[in-house]
Amino acid sequence: MELRTVNVIRYITPLREGGSLPALAEADDGFKYVVKFRGSGHGTKMLVSELVGGAVAQTLGFRFPEMVFINLDEAFGRLEGDEEIQDLLQGSRGLNMGLHFLSGALTFDPVVNNVDAKTASQIVWMDALLTNVDRTAKNTNMLMWHKELWLIDHGASLYFHHSWAGWKKYALSPFVQVKDHVLLPYASMLDEVDVEFKKILTPEKITEIVGLLPDDWLHWGGSEESPDDIRQVYIDFLNERLKHSDIFIKEAQHARETLI
Repeated sequence: MELRTVNVIRYITPLREGGSLPALAEADDGFKYVVKFRGSGHGTKMLVSELVGGAVAQTLGFRFPEMVFINLDEAFGRLEGDEEIQDLLQGSRGLNMGLHFLSGALTFDPVVNNVDAKTASQIVWMDALLTNVDRTAKNTNMLMWHKELWLIDHGASLYFHHSWAGWKKYALSPFVQVKDHVLLPYASMLDEVDVEFKKILTPEKITEIVGLLPDDWLHWGGSEESPDDIRQVYIDFLNERLKHSDIFIKEAQHARETLI
């Protein structure tokens, strides 16, 4: 599993969704990307969540846009008229995260778009593993593109890294926020999915996924840990959650019982 690196050549428009102010931009490979910027509020930790979450989704067979490392030259954005956007671009020099833009895609609507029990269970299971709090009815972070379901945006997952010292506690957390998951009412096959997905997400695969993280994103202010030390914590966190997946499965099943 490898990611290409491209360079931004044209900033097209901000996507004012959420607080991170991503943007639609064109790169030097001729494609358009939704760019997540390292200069946003949560910095490179949000990029870590995006990359690890996206790679897990792709590994499990979900449709997820191609991810690329997207480089922002230090001269880029100097002529931007919007001061907030200019500050964001100037603070995002270097390596950022890009997702291939799905032109013409429509936001997933649970009232209109049907999802079968197996697919719903797979998505709920993955989001519980990743502690992804942002797949709700208010913001599904799913798209319909060419009549197929696509997942996007894992920037709110792995939130333990905002309380870094407590990662072991978070690794064993039941993830109570699953009660708000938009697909939870349909997720009746969590036990079956657990067996299936744990065969795919082996310790070796987790190490490969986390190994995609560039050193450049892992130099955190106030931390004496090396990039390799930080990667190891992400590896250990995910392996612990996989080893004790019964904790978050039971929480999801209990939450689902209160809904149906």
